[in-house]
Amino acid sequence: MWAKQAWRGTLYPPHGGNAGLLEEYARVFSTVEGNTTFYSGAPRAETVATWARQAPADFRFCFKLPAALTHQRRLAGVAADVDGFLEALAPLRDRLGPVMVQLPRDFGADELPQLEGLLSRWPTGIPCAVEVRHREFFHKGTAEIALNRLLITHGADRVMLDVRPLFSTPAGDHPGLLKAQGEKPKRPLHVLSTGGRPLVRFIGHVDPAINERYFQPWIERLALWIKQGKTPFLLVHTPDNRGAPELARRLHSRLAEHCSLPPLPGFPGECQEALF
Repeated sequence: MWAKQAWRGTLYPPHGGNAGLLEEYARVFSTVEGNTTFYSGAPRAETVATWARQAPADFRFCFKLPAALTHQRRLAGVAADVDGFLEALAPLRDRLGPVMVQLPRDFGADELPQLEGLLSRWPTGIPCAVEVRHREFFHKGTAEIALNRLLITHGADRVMLDVRPLFSTPAGDHPGLLKAQGEKPKRPLHVLSTGGRPLVRFIGHVDPAINERYFQPWIERLALWIKQGKTPFLLVHTPDNRGAPELARRLHSRLAEHCSLPPLPGFPGECQEALF
């Protein structure tokens, strides 16, 4: 996301509307997870045109296929709708990161033919990443082997959802933790790259020390992927996402100590505040 008013005074200047937030966001971060399309479907043409004007050439949008296609229709008979969805994003074609196919928790190995049908006709110029949540894809058995082979065959990345920080402690009476732990699937983390753009969704805790501890092993892995010529994507969440920009900045700083990454620019809201 980028249109979050709770980030005013830090990532964004303290006052203003939503009109220019993407432009402000893209001055600091180079990618965004686009959840809007998961819930609302393909964006309107005028909305996409606005995003295209505001996002710089090196920015990458990671949109999700609509839930109507992945959850309601379970990828069955969706070819024309997928084509229409990707066509709606055509003005952003050179700025598309992996388009995510997030599958339901009960989408198992018996439905892999539907996923294969989707991937077999996926446009070669658009990256794709698949997030599975069914338990049988996390036991290193025949189901997971079949899934990974399918993704490798079609050059699609497997989304790595890291919920270890989120579930590292009981939620207690913290409303953000309670909500996030109720929504996110508690699945093991299997770290593997099946394509050229490994995509990690890091779901943080409210305690910064816990987040740093669980991120430490990622530093070596992300650095290795970069050294191999891959382009990893790191998408960062916190329980209510109020602290997501600051967490992303801290993790980027840790990674930059081990890779030749340029420092992130200052947050516009903090820079403006420093002027007064």
